[in-house]
Amino acid sequence: MGESGDIVIVLLSALAAAISFVAFSLPLLKRGEKSARYKSVISKTRKDLFEKTRDAYTAPKVIKEVSAGDSMAMFFKAQKLLGEVGDQVRNQMLQAGIRDPSAPIKFMIARALLPFLFMGIAMFFISSSDKDLSGSVTLLIQLAAAFLGYKLPAILIKNQILKRSEEINLAFPDALDMMLICVQGGIGLEQTVSRIADEIAEHSPTLAEELGILSAEMAMLNDRRTALQDFARRVGGGAAKSFATALIQAEQYGTSVTQAMRVMSDELRDLRMAAAEQKAAALPPKLTIPMILFFLPVLFLVILGPAVMQAMETL
Repeated sequence: MGESGDIVIVLLSALAAAISFVAFSLPLLKRGEKSARYKSVISKTRKDLFEKTRDAYTAPKVIKEVSAGDSMAMFFKAQKLLGEVGDQVRNQMLQAGIRDPSAPIKFMIARALLPFLFMGIAMFFISSSDKDLSGSVTLLIQLAAAFLGYKLPAILIKNQILKRSEEINLAFPDALDMMLICVQGGIGLEQTVSRIADEIAEHSPTLAEELGILSAEMAMLNDRRTALQDFARRVGGGAAKSFATALIQAEQYGTSVTQAMRVMSDELRDLRMAAAEQKAAALPPKLTIPMILFFLPVLFLVILGPAVMQAMETL
């Protein structure tokens, strides 16, 4: 019995040591995977931009002939509407970090097919159920299933956009401070963005990818304004979009980029302080219910428990 107990203790100790080693090494492995993914995305972006620029210079110019049917008002409005919807879906895919060119088409196909799939699943469960449902209830369930199938892709994409936006807004103020130091030291904006992207790749892979793509576009396209506009479209909103807008305005009106970045850094620092003060002010109301549910009953039990027990013994 003693030997078997010792063997169990040894096995449990070995298992605990293995779990500790995995828990310690897993973040390092994930960090390496994130860095490799960041480098692969940047290299692919540079390759695509190079091929696009080469094709733009080498491809012959094709004059598109417009037929009489294309000039009709209804067709033009429909074409314009489809173009706006496609651009909106494409921007949502980019903001969610999905860079596959076929992603917008897959998204629209999913929104078209999932309602029928969910209606079929709902009809299957209704038919296999023993309960007799009225026609209005069945129709209501079918409509709810179709609505859920139509909204599910948009909900998933929106959730991904919110996660990426939160990560970018959390890491961007520190990245902006480092960029300001580099620009004040005399480093060009393209080299600054590329260097900061490499520095923050381990801490925020999402922001590192966006900054790396921005540096690649500024280097390959030779059009800083277009690269900044694409960067603002990819990040969607928040501090990064304000940074891109400030740099575009600085280049448009001929003001100093360093001054614009300094003002932007001060504003972000004030916004972070205001957000911290807001969270601190909202903490006492949030703690009220947990204190009532968990703290006060235990406190009353500790205070009144001995008196109640003494009273029971006396009676």
